Amino acid sequence: MAISAGNSPESRDIASVMHPYTNLVKHEETGPVIIARGEGVWVYDNAGKGYIEGLAGLWSTSLGFGEERLVEAAARQMRELPYYHAFASKSHMPLIELSERLKELAPVPMSRVFFANSGSEATDTVVKIVWYYNNALGRPDKKKIISRMKAYHGVTVASASMTGLPANHMDFDLPIKNILHADCPHYYHNGADGESEEDFATRMAANLEKLILDEGPDTVAAFIGEPIMGAGGVIVPPATYWEKVQAVLEKYDILLIADEVICGFHRTGNTFGSQTYNIKPNMMTMAKALSSSYLPISAVMMDEKVYSTIRDNSGKIGIFGHGYTYSGHPVCAAVALETLKIYEERDIPGHVRSVAPGFQGGLRGFADHPLVGEVRGTGLIGAIEMVKNKETRENFAPTDGVGPFFMARAQEHGLLCRAMANDTVALCPPLIVKEDEIAEIMVRFGKALDDTAAMAAKL
Repeated sequence: MAISAGNSPESRDIASVMHPYTNLVKHEETGPVIIARGEGVWVYDNAGKGYIEGLAGLWSTSLGFGEERLVEAAARQMRELPYYHAFASKSHMPLIELSERLKELAPVPMSRVFFANSGSEATDTVVKIVWYYNNALGRPDKKKIISRMKAYHGVTVASASMTGLPANHMDFDLPIKNILHADCPHYYHNGADGESEEDFATRMAANLEKLILDEGPDTVAAFIGEPIMGAGGVIVPPATYWEKVQAVLEKYDILLIADEVICGFHRTGNTFGSQTYNIKPNMMTMAKALSSSYLPISAVMMDEKVYSTIRDNSGKIGIFGHGYTYSGHPVCAAVALETLKIYEERDIPGHVRSVAPGFQGGLRGFADHPLVGEVRGTGLIGAIEMVKNKETRENFAPTDGVGPFFMARAQEHGLLCRAMANDTVALCPPLIVKEDEIAEIMVRFGKALDDTAAMAAKL
């Protein structure tokens, strides 16, 4: 419906706010959903309607809404030290304690932690560190970074270049130089007839090796990957994929970067997705659930091999010339520390492991639905992909609008979720979700699916 002129919140939003990841033309016609408050896994709009937040905000509000301990942690730190920086050898206790705690949690030994404010900034920082590292080693040509098609690593110039989604490149003049994209390891669509998952993984690793050899191993510096590919469609790696990829990277002295921005902090049932898939990275990025998204904070962890090289080079130059005004902001760090304490004290990983079978089982209950092609996921992250033809796995045309229609119907039924490419709908509820709430998610999801099937039948 069109929004009439006036002084309503909707009208003022249209007049003043530029929304990310939004069709700005349609937004001016329909207006926003204004979320006014939240409690647990629920959020409520300014008309009082309640919605189950099926994507934890943006894959991120792990402890749900209204966690008073995080509010109090922020208030205490605001009173004591509301801001300080980490430039020029300055520090503060929340920064020190958070760094130490993250090193304790790391899936492999890590040496240092660098803080930023978002996942995009963290992965952007990784690009600079990789280039700096190889310059320090006297390898000025070893600069190319391999990402993957359908990967998501952020929206800054460098991180959006590593992102392998067309909308993040079109008309932004991206990707930039030295960013490459390997195959998307999606067995459902890219596996050959009669090819097992393991054989598919072998082919993916062989294609990666060919890409490296074609480019020249002396020019390839790093490979970055999400343990599970999130915004690209919740693409779960095929069996043996990460084992085989890591063998290729080790063969050619290529750094491995694990993007844990979505998978990190218990989403897959382990502290990091790297543990779920036995990934042994040289560097890791993290954000989102680090603070349950109550305040913006992200981090890059690096091993001793990377850190010692950077350290020594900064001594030669006289400075490590990178950092942000808000790197390790004390209030954000204090909230992140409290978040990590809550995870431990309430055994959030144990809770995830206990409710995940019901969540995954609920999603897989839709596998026989005439509209559903594939159901995929691990832990408390999952997705269903709607297809035009279950036998051939043919997708609907983007212009059919099947995914957006589903998302709108789910919202009407009181469930917030996200439709992505290939009409894939993702669910990623707060980690505190209870079994009865999971059951209600599935009821509302099913209603939207039936509505969408009726719409698709008319196409």
